[in-house]
Parts: sequence; C-alpha cells; structure tokens
Amino acid sequence: MDHGGHGMNMDLPPFTLGRGLEFSADPFFLIGCAVALALYGYGVVRLRRRGDGWPVNRIVLFVIGVLSIALVMCTRLNDYGMVMFSVHMVQHMVISMVSPILLLLGAPVTLALRALPVAGRGRTGPRELLLKLLHSRYMKVVTHPVFTIPLFIASLYGLYFTPLFDFLMESKTGHIAMMVHFLAVGLVFFWPIMGVDPGPHRPGYVMRMLELFAGMPFHAFFGIALMMASQPMVKAYENPPASLGIDALGDQSAAGGIAWAFSEIPSVLVLIALVFQWYRSDQRTAKRSDRAADRDGDQELKAYNAYLASLQARGQ
Repeated sequence: MDHGGHGMNMDLPPFTLGRGLEFSADPFFLIGCAVALALYGYGVVRLRRRGDGWPVNRIVLFVIGVLSIALVMCTRLNDYGMVMFSVHMVQHMVISMVSPILLLLGAPVTLALRALPVAGRGRTGPRELLLKLLHSRYMKVVTHPVFTIPLFIASLYGLYFTPLFDFLMESKTGHIAMMVHFLAVGLVFFWPIMGVDPGPHRPGYVMRMLELFAGMPFHAFFGIALMMASQPMVKAYENPPASLGIDALGDQSAAGGIAWAFSEIPSVLVLIALVFQWYRSDQRTAKRSDRAADRDGDQELKAYNAYLASLQARGQ
C-alpha cells in the first residue's frame, strides 16, 4: 500500500522505543495540542487574576492528557503506526481511552464556564453559546449511553473489520480524520461517566460504573479476535516493509494483545476516580447535613426521636 500521501518513508528501520519517541510532528495535532494548552492556560490565568482559584491537580491532568496526544501523534510512533499494526493500536488505545480520561479530569468545560465573561442583557457571547450547546437536544443524544456505548463498540468492529479502515489509511487526511474520531468517541463515551464537567446526562455513581463496564468487554473480545486470527485481518498491514523485519501475523497478534490489555487500564483508572468522587460527594453531603443541624438545633433528629417515642407509646 502506498503511504506517500502521509509523507512516510516506507524503509523505516526496525522499531525500537527510542526511534518511536523521536520528534516527528503531525502539523494538525501539533497545532491542536498547542491551542488546547494555550486556551486552558488563558482560562486559569483569567480566574487567578480576579482572585479565584483553580485546582492544580486539574491543570496537571489536563496537561498530561494533551501531552499524551502529542506523544502518539507528534513522534515517529505516528510514522511507524502507518506500517505496524501494533504501534497503530498503541496510538488508538491512548488517544481514545487514556487521553480523554485525563482531559476530562482537567474539567475544561467547567473552566470555560467560569472563565468566560457573561454577555450583557439580551446578548449572546461564547459562554451563552456553550451553555446553549450543553443543554441542547443534540448533546442529550450524543452523551446518552444508548448512543455512546454502541458508538464505542462500532469504532472497533465497524472500522477495522470493514474496508473503511483501509480507505482512511490511504491518505494523510483520512488518517488524521480517523484519529480525531477516536479522540471524539473517547471524550463522548467517558464524559458522562467521569461526571466532572456539567452535561445533560448525569447518572448516579452505580449507573456510571455499569456504563463503563458495558463497553470494556468488547475491547477485550476485539483484542482476542486479533490474537486468535490465523491470517491478517486488516489489509493495510498485511505486507509490512521488509526493512522492519516483522511478520504481519505476529504484529497483528501483538496489536490484539495491546487492545486486550488497554481494556483493563482505563477501567481501573476510571473506577478509582469514580470511587474518589463518590467519597467526596458523601463527605460534602455529610458536611451540609452537619451545618443544617447546627443552624436548626438538629430539629430533624429531634423529630425522628419523637416519632420513635410515639411508636413505642402506641405499642404499649
């Protein structure tokens, strides 16, 4: 297959981690990552200039999320990913399952809502447009599990096991579109599950865990299917360059193992985040109850005790 449209040198030397991590920027993602960091930084600076704080841990998580995208799209991993299925699978898993989680934990939507100025009466500014989008029917559909879970699954089976993948791999534009799609699907899938930013679909913690585990097994099945296949299943990788010194079937098996392993890693990360959020939520609820009890002299507890006393008197 001709990868000339991607600006690739087909005679890549055998893959090593050092070679893979060499700088080789895709302009689209390099600019996108720089813009994301600049906008996020601008929002944080605006908040701090007016005396408002923004958690450092959110800044760190968002920056790591952006850098994780740059890691797989602005290094030679992106070059090797055009001719090695295993390296491509690392790109796919990172940009669709690791980067979105880190970006969402950075709460960029919340930051935007706090940093953007409120437009004057009768006017519509960026903040108002963002709020309108968040409460739109479109967002209610694309963040609902009936939509997100099938989309998450279809991005694997509907892409790799159909001619669509080979078509996208034929050009630089197609490859960029595919990676943007992976990132978007990951963000849409994990957004309501993480529950950090406001959104139209905000399920309870148990339901979020169910949504998470509803999609993850399909990643494992996909990986197992690749590992057990007796012949190359994706045409784009069935004839790797001789300079790489790899076997197509062995590389496909490695890609399957990567897909299977990555079905576990994000699950653990998200589960830890959800348990922590649940704990923090319970703590806030308990503090609110304590403050309310201090204000009203614990009338709720007194009323409950009186109710129990009346039941006891009735029983006698």
